[in-house]
Amino acid sequence: MKHLKRNIAIVCGGDSSEHDVSLRSAQGLYSFFDKERYNVYIVDVKGQDWHVELPGGMTARIDRNDFSFVQDGKVVVFDYAYITIHGTPGENGILQGYFDLVGIPYSTSGVLVEAMTFDKFVLNQYLRGYGISVPDSLLIRKDYEQLVSEDEVEERIGMPCFVKPAAGGSSFGVSKVKNKDQLAPAIRKAMLESSEVMVEQCMEGTEISVGCYKTRARSMVLPATEVVTKNEFFDFDAKYNGQVKEITPARLTEDTSRRVRELTSHIYDILRCNGIIRIDYIITRGMGKDGQEVDKINLLEINTTPGMTLTSFIPQQVRAAGMEMKDVLTEIVENQF
Repeated sequence: MKHLKRNIAIVCGGDSSEHDVSLRSAQGLYSFFDKERYNVYIVDVKGQDWHVELPGGMTARIDRNDFSFVQDGKVVVFDYAYITIHGTPGENGILQGYFDLVGIPYSTSGVLVEAMTFDKFVLNQYLRGYGISVPDSLLIRKDYEQLVSEDEVEERIGMPCFVKPAAGGSSFGVSKVKNKDQLAPAIRKAMLESSEVMVEQCMEGTEISVGCYKTRARSMVLPATEVVTKNEFFDFDAKYNGQVKEITPARLTEDTSRRVRELTSHIYDILRCNGIIRIDYIITRGMGKDGQEVDKINLLEINTTPGMTLTSFIPQQVRAAGMEMKDVLTEIVENQF
């Protein structure tokens, strides 16, 4: 009997400001997937409009009862969903819960992990309990802004500091605040993206990003990428408009590189992640247990649906590891079956 190809949905779009960025990731993934092994479709999800892109510029409506569609009079059912939505509903557990209900395996972690990693403040508090070093932060909720004063921010967090949406991506609504007068407008800006805002300690050091995935067959921590930008921080222009220098592998000492790999693998296991994640760190200098100055590894955030364009960090790191994205994606998919 002829081997039947699995139907793969690359699920993109979403309802956040990063909708168009997600579409770019979907195109990258489509170019990477092994078309001889899989039937690959791009599914755009936005609000109540769920549709699959078909040849010739045609589209078909997705039946949300079972995540299927009709093509040439035949019902096509998906075997697997590769989620590449940056933001809600694909990065916060909502879409994962839907796929659990309809019984379709997917590329990310489960509902709880997605919800927790999407909320930066919650994630940091959780991992701090495991001894992971994270920047100090305060949470400000919409309509309760008065509970955290500007003086408290300055005294506890210090200046400069970062103001960012607690639940959202890291490209929109983020500000680097240098004095108390800038706090209120920065908070308002962040609240356009999320009803909860995190005010976070600013750390000076080397920013790196590390990809990781695990299957039944192996555990893979990819080479780290060092992020160098002349911008105030790694903002939207740095990420998507080329205002950054990305060095893969990062310029780390052998010892620091080893510790970054071990920590990344450890965090993956703590959270019981699934699929490819990317963890962002900032390396600062601190005192070790022996009183000697050492590199301190501080977690900034975890991205469970990392960008997948040709120039994104994960494809860069896969190439630096001497692998092909096509093979990595096949590993990720087949691990679910």
